Amino acid sequence: MKTIAALEARLGALHERTRETPLFNPVFQLSLDLSRALEGGEISLDDMAALVAQLECEGLNNRAGKLRKLLAPPADEPGALAGDQTDFEAFREQWERPQLHAVFTAHPTFLLAPGQTAAVAEAASATATIDKTRCAAPPAREPVTLAYEHSEAMAAMARAQDARDAIVARLLDEARSRWPGNWQSFRPLPFRFASWVGYDMDGRTDIGWHTSIAFRLLEKAARLARYTASLEGFDPAHPLLDTLRPATAFAQARAQDFAQDLSGAEALAAAANRLTDHSPDNLLSLKPLIAALETEAEAAAPDRATLLLTLAAAMRADGLGMGWIHFRVNAKQLHNAIRRRLPEGEVIDLASKGALATLRRMVEDTRPLRTNFAALATESSTAIRQFIAMAQIIRHIDADAPIRMLVAECEQPATVLAALYFARLFGVEGKVDVSPLFETETALEHGGRFLDALLAEPAYRDYARKRGRVAIQTGFSDAGRFVGQIPASLAIERLQGRLAEAMAANGLSDVAALVFNTHGESMGRGAHPASLRDRLEWPLSPWARRRFARAGIRLEPEVSFQGGDGYLFFARPELALATLTRIADLRPAETDLTAPADPFYHRTDISLDFYRAIKEYQGDFLASRTYSRAVTAFGLGLLNPTGSRVSRRQSDINADREMSLRQIRAIPHNAILQQLGYPVNVIAGIGSAADSNREEIAALLVESPRGRQILRLALTANAVASIKTVAAFGELFNSAYWASRTYRGTEDHLAASCAALAEYLVGDDRTGVFRRLASRLRIDALKFHRLTDLLPEDGPAGDREAVRRRIGVLQALRLALLQHMFLKVVSAPAFSRANDISRRDVIEMVLTLRVDEALAQLRRAFPVRVPGPRDFPLDEASDYPDGGEEGYGAIERDFMTPIARANDLSLRISTAIANEFGAHG
Repeated sequence: MKTIAALEARLGALHERTRETPLFNPVFQLSLDLSRALEGGEISLDDMAALVAQLECEGLNNRAGKLRKLLAPPADEPGALAGDQTDFEAFREQWERPQLHAVFTAHPTFLLAPGQTAAVAEAASATATIDKTRCAAPPAREPVTLAYEHSEAMAAMARAQDARDAIVARLLDEARSRWPGNWQSFRPLPFRFASWVGYDMDGRTDIGWHTSIAFRLLEKAARLARYTASLEGFDPAHPLLDTLRPATAFAQARAQDFAQDLSGAEALAAAANRLTDHSPDNLLSLKPLIAALETEAEAAAPDRATLLLTLAAAMRADGLGMGWIHFRVNAKQLHNAIRRRLPEGEVIDLASKGALATLRRMVEDTRPLRTNFAALATESSTAIRQFIAMAQIIRHIDADAPIRMLVAECEQPATVLAALYFARLFGVEGKVDVSPLFETETALEHGGRFLDALLAEPAYRDYARKRGRVAIQTGFSDAGRFVGQIPASLAIERLQGRLAEAMAANGLSDVAALVFNTHGESMGRGAHPASLRDRLEWPLSPWARRRFARAGIRLEPEVSFQGGDGYLFFARPELALATLTRIADLRPAETDLTAPADPFYHRTDISLDFYRAIKEYQGDFLASRTYSRAVTAFGLGLLNPTGSRVSRRQSDINADREMSLRQIRAIPHNAILQQLGYPVNVIAGIGSAADSNREEIAALLVESPRGRQILRLALTANAVASIKTVAAFGELFNSAYWASRTYRGTEDHLAASCAALAEYLVGDDRTGVFRRLASRLRIDALKFHRLTDLLPEDGPAGDREAVRRRIGVLQALRLALLQHMFLKVVSAPAFSRANDISRRDVIEMVLTLRVDEALAQLRRAFPVRVPGPRDFPLDEASDYPDGGEEGYGAIERDFMTPIARANDLSLRISTAIANEFGAHG
């Protein structure tokens, strides 16, 4: 029981017993074996820590292997960026517009410590495995702050920029070799980058306006420094350096100004005036520099021309920042703001046609207002503040780069017109792309009508033509948890098709469609794990791309790389180059109009029914008290903190029992499903949806490229799923288990503790909840397996079984640790009620994994050291107390420290399990 091999062998033997007893649970039995060994002194927490450390290392290596495999080009894809293109103008058309916009977000997925991230990235870049010293448990991490997230985003973007430069130089060299007479007129722009770290206000109140301004100035300074370094690298005496160097210093100084405390009027005025005094060092546009570099390149030697054009391409792509920026607000914030601007006494219902007429008139009649930093500092409305901040950025930091305004939970066309009104009011209409987010079930269901109504508005059409694009955002996180990942992807796909139809119907085929698909890195949030091709096609399918192409609409695809998980693709220069090269090879902005029709979209009598049945099944889960209670049974206590937006814990002791699924964001929701052992929102419903028409659905899924893509996602998720694990968690709360554990005298030393737990849990509902959930999942899984029995084998099962066995051992170890915590807390001495917290409350805290709170209460009741005479500066001596000033050191040692250590190991197991799944949440 002290080696992983022994535990895996034992788990394998226990699995065989399910043939005799179908209800037998191998995972829970292994946890009982471990628990008995731990409580009996045969193994220690140190031994458990050694086992966890080894499994952590295997998880990190597995994570690195997944990333390496994802970025490796298949043998049948040669990867020549230029392809067989023979026409220079066609080549220019292909590469002078982005194949992809990549957005680096601050989603809370910073699960790995910096050393772990570096180890995974290094291993993914080579064929070596991570050694034990690199896998060592990281020291206690500092909280993940917004500043840390921003610095990580900027570092990832810098490596992405370097990789893009390498691709641009490669394209220029290719053009030079093929078209030597006119290659210097080639202006490659294969990728754009953006970030919303520090600009996303949806659900946040901890980001001040000055934070966004300071970050934008910091980004400007960093990018100018990188442009300067690039130019110095091949010409240290270039005359443009006389512009770039002082501009860099000016931006750095102003970034420091806005990073200070600006709560006082004088401090704000000083910082603002230094930025807005029209200093010649405040570079606001790169257009003159780009023109100078390109003009020089026309007469330069080929190698120097390539360097000049590569730098000019970087400037054209990024502007005066590390990339473009995305502000984000919630539709409700816009609604509250627009009500302040309505004519006196006028009230509108934003869902009504009257609202559209009112807002249409307001957009037409409005005249821009001047603003300054005082207006920004004193504005109380979040939405208005964002527009004023954009105006200041465009006026005083970067006059060229457009800014995206993402509107979350946007379900009414009037909301977009409200945003247009504020864009015009503050003079930024020509630089801001308003992008409604379609993610909720309601938004996806009614999104087609939304787009029809919005694009029929003359004010919006004029605005779209002015901007040169229609921008929308489709989200896979909340859609995936409320609709189910597969139905959500298919609903988003249909919405994208409706956008192409609406643009064509309203005469907007001459502008681009910018479709921002905000998926995460996990299966449950829209990242397809099978290949990079699948990853790019899952959120924006070939079918959807063809809809735009047939309408003559240029497509601008955009995806997000979310937080620590997403930044792994850019954690090293080699990874960044591999990531962008593979994306460029796959050309997500293009489509093949000659490809054979996919039967999935023509056999709608089968595929639509299949979609609706899965959606209905997933909807039943969302409405189910059983599912909600199971997911919230431990609150968020199974999860590590992974971002600056901390998940709020309820203050009431019993709040977790009543926690709604809608109180849990998509990332922690999916992360809890990973930890419980079954990605419900990916797999559940497929088997049941196919049950009545299994043969026909199986045939369609095999025949259809989209169908096979769905299967690859479901089968990958199923390979790491375990319904037995779901059921095992419920047994922790089984009063009969605890009452019977010492029944035959095998653990007499635990008799009192087990009896106390049995009595405490006699009315607890969680055992029944997990059993009902497991039963429902099992019925659906049986139907899923009947479906997959009709499908061809998808590959060797050896690796899958090894991963499942490893996850099973991790889960058994954690269940044993949780039992250790439960036994310790009920064995701790009673204490008098204080601060309205009783001993029973502390037990409930541990049972819902609010361990830090429980330990704080125990340490308040049993301090290790109590005040004594030496704490008082008295002249008179005292011989009493003669027993010293020790407090409850033994209680700390015997109860609190073991609980803390077990909880720490449990959270390390959470990281290891997330690595086996390939992402956090």
